[in-house]
Amino acid sequence: MAARIEGKHGFKAIFNFGDSNSDTGGFYAAFPSERLPYGMTYFNKPAGRATDGRVIVDFLAQALGLPFLSPYLQSIGSDFRHGANFATLASTVRLPQTSLFVTGVSPFALAIQLNQMKQFKAKVNELHSSGKAKLPPPSIFGKSLYTFYIGQNDFTGNIAFIGMSGVKKYLPEVVSQIASTIKEIYALGGRTFMVFNLAPIGCYPAFLVELPHNSSDIDSFGCMISYNNAVVDYNTMLEAALTQTRKEIADANVVYTDIHSVMLELFQHPTSHGLKHGTKACCGYGGGAYNFDQKVYCGNTKLINGRNVTARACSDPYNYVSWDGIHATEAANKIVADAILNGSISSPHFSFHKFIDTQKIND
Repeated sequence: MAARIEGKHGFKAIFNFGDSNSDTGGFYAAFPSERLPYGMTYFNKPAGRATDGRVIVDFLAQALGLPFLSPYLQSIGSDFRHGANFATLASTVRLPQTSLFVTGVSPFALAIQLNQMKQFKAKVNELHSSGKAKLPPPSIFGKSLYTFYIGQNDFTGNIAFIGMSGVKKYLPEVVSQIASTIKEIYALGGRTFMVFNLAPIGCYPAFLVELPHNSSDIDSFGCMISYNNAVVDYNTMLEAALTQTRKEIADANVVYTDIHSVMLELFQHPTSHGLKHGTKACCGYGGGAYNFDQKVYCGNTKLINGRNVTARACSDPYNYVSWDGIHATEAANKIVADAILNGSISSPHFSFHKFIDTQKIND
C-alpha cells in the first residue's frame, strides 16, 4: 500500500535527525570552524554543510516549497516556522560509551536530538501564542515530515577500535534505537517518518584509505566487499525493524528509503549518470586513485614531510560522487533526492510528485 501524504497541501514542515550527511549548520553553530571550499557550488561560502553545496534534506525542502531547515543549535537568524534540523556532524545513534566529547564523535547523539525535539515542541506550545518567536503553530507536528539520516558513524567510528565483528554485535541496538525514536515522536504527534538506510561505506575514498583491508577484499568497481556486505546486513535489519514499527503504529507512515542502491550505482557507474569519478574525492590531497590523505582533510593546510600542503577542491565537483572522501557532492545528493521524490526507492512507495515544485530543485 502506498503511504499517504499528510495535509491538503502537503507537508507544512520538516524535522530532520542525523549526522554530517544532513547537517545544515548545527555542528558549526556549536563548534565554529567553517572554512572554504565547503559550500562553493551553491552558497558560494561555507554554509554548515559537509559538501560543496546542498544536502539531500535541502532538496526535499525546496521541492516542498519550504525554506532550508534552520539548525536547532543556531541561535542567530533561525526561523523554525517550517521545521528544524537536529542533525550534527559526527553524530551517532548510540550514545558514546566514554566521554561525550571523545575525539571524532559529536555529543549530539540521536537520544540528545530527540530530547531537543521534545524541548522544541514544549517551547512551541508555550511561546507560539505570544507571536514574538519565529515558531510554527502547535498543530504543525502532525503535518510534518520526519526524516532520519544517521548511523554511518556508528559503523566507521568504531571499526578501528573493535573491528567489524565488534561493530556487528551492537548494530541491533542501533536499529532498535531508531525504531524507538520513531515511536516516541509518534507519541508527540508525528505521523510521517522517512528513514534513509546507509550508503555503501566500502566505496568512499576516505574509508578505502583508512579502513583495514587487503586486495582480495576489493571488487571490480574498486569498493571493499566486506564493509559493503556489512552495510547490506545492517540495512536489511533496519528494513525489518521499520516493517515491525509500521505494524505497531498502523495509522502512521513509516517509510524505508533505499539511498544505498542509488549511491552504489553512482560509485559503480558514474558515467551513466553524467558524472566522471566514483571512488575519487573532489576535495583532497595526494591525487592518485582516491585523492585523499587522512593527514590533511579538505580545506586544511598541514606540514607534511617538511612542507606545507593544502587539500584543495577540484574545479568540477559536478563530475564527482565524493566531495571530500567522506561525504557526497551536491551533484550526487541531487540524484539521490530525485529518486526519493519520485518514490522509486521507498518502501512502501512514497511519491511527492503531486506536492513538489520541480523548478525550485533545478535552480
